[in-house]
Amino acid sequence: MGMKVPLLDLKSQYKTIEKEILRVTRDIFESQQFILGPKVEDLEKEIAAYSGSRYAVGVSSGTDALIVSLMAADVSAGDVVLTTPYTFFATAGSIARVGARPLFADIDPQTYNISPQSMQQVIENLSPESRSRLKAVVPVHLFGQCADMHRITEISNSLGLAVIEDAAQAIGAESAQGYRAGSMGLAGCFSFFPSKNLGAFGDGGIVTTDSAALYEKMRMLRGHGSSEKYHHPIIGGNFRLDALQAAVISVKLAYLDEWTRARQENAGRYRRLFALAGLDGLVALPVEGPGRHIYNQFVIRVRERRDELREFLAKAQIGTEVYYPVPMHLQPCFSYLGYRPGDFPHAEYAARHTLALPVYPELTDDQQSYVVEKIKTFMDARAF
Repeated sequence: MGMKVPLLDLKSQYKTIEKEILRVTRDIFESQQFILGPKVEDLEKEIAAYSGSRYAVGVSSGTDALIVSLMAADVSAGDVVLTTPYTFFATAGSIARVGARPLFADIDPQTYNISPQSMQQVIENLSPESRSRLKAVVPVHLFGQCADMHRITEISNSLGLAVIEDAAQAIGAESAQGYRAGSMGLAGCFSFFPSKNLGAFGDGGIVTTDSAALYEKMRMLRGHGSSEKYHHPIIGGNFRLDALQAAVISVKLAYLDEWTRARQENAGRYRRLFALAGLDGLVALPVEGPGRHIYNQFVIRVRERRDELREFLAKAQIGTEVYYPVPMHLQPCFSYLGYRPGDFPHAEYAARHTLALPVYPELTDDQQSYVVEKIKTFMDARAF
């Protein structure tokens, strides 16, 4: 007998917090103050504290968090910014949006995060002219696990590069040294897209920083560069966070650690189930480093027939997702960068062989057992 296992079940989560959400949103409706204001200010303080940073600036999305951070770091036309090709489009897209040129380095094949060794090699291979234009590094804490920030910041600091953390999938994740995602670079960028571990009821984002100067500049940038109404020392954009989204996030933040523990328990259960099913050699499970992994996604890797497996699971009513089928260096819009297939083999392999399974907090034991059972059925039938 089959069962339905969605990739994410936000309705179940909402049922547990419905009364609180309705109360805070009603307060906003009555106040009629929808843009910035006290709810946003409260959330900024809460997220700064949670992420181990001095300041936070609420913005309109995770993408805009990246754009505001790059603008605040004076990244502009002609500059070069080093990042990973294996990420959501916003990472590289934001670099291009501010006029800079994305430069890619390959990933660690185990963690899928940017490889410091590849970074070092890419930088060493730059021409003196290109190296002089290298302005910043944007590491991505992919799937809920921090990149190797100790080595990344060492390399970046030695070259005077700004480090802007793309922590969109990693709120509450910690490095091997115990630092929270978003607290290790010049700025940390978070997304509150509804599917994230900490999701809004629409778009939203926030930037964390320890720099008072950067904080003030980002506050201006999000409101068209104004220091006071109708006075614009710099050119910014409309990157403001809605009070409704801030209120929703504040309610959810109180539950985040509880939800993270449930995700971690689900990840541990998957490990036991895959081992019991004898799939250890056929399915590579996420490699968990010494830090805190929050499991925004639980991503497996199979040697072959990934797309067939996904179709098979879909027929069994099991939701999955491919993060990400086309690496950034092979996207048509970045063809002008001159990259070719084979330039970043680890990123390209991950794009062809990985699959995200449901790992949301409300997932039941029976649902997880069903997922692994169906994967084993697929593997057995094809005699891998």
